[in-house]
Amino acid sequence: MTETTHPRPLVSIIIPVYNGEAFLAKTLLSVFDQDYRPLEVIVVDDGSTDRTAQIARSFGDVQYIHQPNQGPAYARNRGIAAAQGELLAFLDADDIWLKDKISAQAGYLLEHPECGYVITHMHVELEPGAEWPPNFNRQHYEQDPPCMLPSALLVRREVLERIGVFDVRYRHANDSDWFFRARDAGVAMGILPRVLLIKRMHTSNLSREANVAAETMAAVRESIRRKKGSL
Repeated sequence: MTETTHPRPLVSIIIPVYNGEAFLAKTLLSVFDQDYRPLEVIVVDDGSTDRTAQIARSFGDVQYIHQPNQGPAYARNRGIAAAQGELLAFLDADDIWLKDKISAQAGYLLEHPECGYVITHMHVELEPGAEWPPNFNRQHYEQDPPCMLPSALLVRREVLERIGVFDVRYRHANDSDWFFRARDAGVAMGILPRVLLIKRMHTSNLSREANVAAETMAAVRESIRRKKGSL
């Protein structure tokens, strides 16, 4: 009796970037070093004025999309619209994946059909000259915690179709808002108990901008309103 083998699902990797020339090449190398195939790699250039386009195009298997500067939520959504994969992953242009990040997460979702998405733990690395942002709980992040950020996420396309894409009203908290909406909709989440993401902390991270906390609290209030409306 012949055993039937099923092809592995296509994973679309969406990389939003704005003036990322200092980090993008190493980020893309970590993508193409993944031990999972098939992959589709989409770089959405959010109006960069540096060498971002040249670096992205130097990788032959990258689908490069340019748009006027509108922010990371717009860029992620543009990538989602172009993606063909059954599974979607997101990677900020200054983060790095370990080489089995996608294979571990895709394997988890194939083994757990009840889960809509899966995240990993992360390790934070300070770039030379960078310090911990004042709004960060340094002790928490030094313990390599589970990561509720897009770079740690692998999600089924059907989940995005169900709960929607990233809310462009939020410049900073569009990722927090998405995770809140997934939780509020009852989408089951898996957590791999391993560090598979390296987050590079540098002097120009968006998380250093002043209104991060205010946007996050606005997303929390939206979540509370949704819960009250469902009672």
